[in-house]
Amino acid sequence: MYVVVGCSSCSALWILEGRQETARCPQCGKTHRYAKLKTFVETDDADHAREVRASMLASRGGHADAFAAVDSFADLESQVEAPVVDDEQYLEGSGLDSEEIAAAGGSEERSKNRREIVLEAVERCDEPTHESIVAYATDRGVPTEYVDGALEKLVRGGELTESGGRYRRL
Repeated sequence: MYVVVGCSSCSALWILEGRQETARCPQCGKTHRYAKLKTFVETDDADHAREVRASMLASRGGHADAFAAVDSFADLESQVEAPVVDDEQYLEGSGLDSEEIAAAGGSEERSKNRREIVLEAVERCDEPTHESIVAYATDRGVPTEYVDGALEKLVRGGELTESGGRYRRL
């Protein structure tokens, strides 16, 4: 269950997963009792909760019309995965010869950054626990300290959730 809630102190909106005793506002840091939080929508779909929160933020900022013209989160996510410029176009635009680079041993496949490797670990591990994610990432050259910090930031940022020692993407 996903719930869009609001802070009574600073009017921030955020999404909670599941029912908790207390929740801390990500903007001002105030701790609220869950029962006292203003609930705007309760849904089983994370994308729906994101849509509602985004719509409310757009309306607050006077951009409701612009928001209505934008595709849904699910559609936008699939569009983001498609590159705007492929590697060959990028290299040619930078004044480099892509064929010469490929002949010199340049990789056709783009290497992943540390954050992408941590997210990939969450997706690919059968049991995405802290230990299995660290093992996956360290096998690919990511330091354990980075993995720990990245998992914490990804959970705080709402990109991952951790429940019962298991991580999953939202």
